[in-house]
Amino acid sequence: MARVMVGPGQLANVKAMVFDVQGTCVDFYEPILRAGAAINSEKGLEIDWAAFSAEWRELYRAAMDAVIAGRRSWLRVDRIYREALDDLVETHGLSDRLDGAERDELNNVWTRLDAWPDAIEGLTRLRRHYLTSTLSNAGMASVIALVKNAGLPFDAVLTAELAKSYKPAPAVYQLAVDYLGYRPYQILMVACHKYDLKAARAFGMKTAFVPRPLEFGPDAAPDISPESWFDIYATSFIDLADKLQAAA
Repeated sequence: MARVMVGPGQLANVKAMVFDVQGTCVDFYEPILRAGAAINSEKGLEIDWAAFSAEWRELYRAAMDAVIAGRRSWLRVDRIYREALDDLVETHGLSDRLDGAERDELNNVWTRLDAWPDAIEGLTRLRRHYLTSTLSNAGMASVIALVKNAGLPFDAVLTAELAKSYKPAPAVYQLAVDYLGYRPYQILMVACHKYDLKAARAFGMKTAFVPRPLEFGPDAAPDISPESWFDIYATSFIDLADKLQAAA
């Protein structure tokens, strides 16, 4: 597979890096499956948690898009997750099998996700040379808990909650400018989602794509192909650190 390489001096002005979190920094697929397997075992259920989690993600993405479009008022993501979970429990006929406390506990899995194997080492190296921050759609309390639980070494935590909107709305990318003190061209957005990087690029940021082929599990096929408009394509955070060091 061809790689989009960073050119000499292309990112010389970058002073800060902001990172998508869920999917890019951490794995949500396996933690949800583990939590689901525990529920199946305890309750004697046979829920297909891979399919269940896919439905869960589709519902909360639709709710976030409705907020961006102005079709509903802003709601923090942990509440959107729970709202979507309640809908799924009802749809799958599980209302009498999962009570409120059990749903709360399952919903909290989003604050206890697993760091990808390269994330901590890569972030540690990148932090030596750049200001590093999250730029997540999740709420502030949730991302703070997630970062702490996963041991992710960020300098700052920024989330869409501060803008009362969601990516890819420009107001979320503006947070990085307002709170980190740099112009858009001095900020590198890192994500495994192309929609996120397209919006960041339109806002004026530099972009780095880090593919996460297992984001949706081993049977999924996310789009991880290089694009000519990426400023950099790196196979991991460690590879990203290597490429930026070489460019510097």
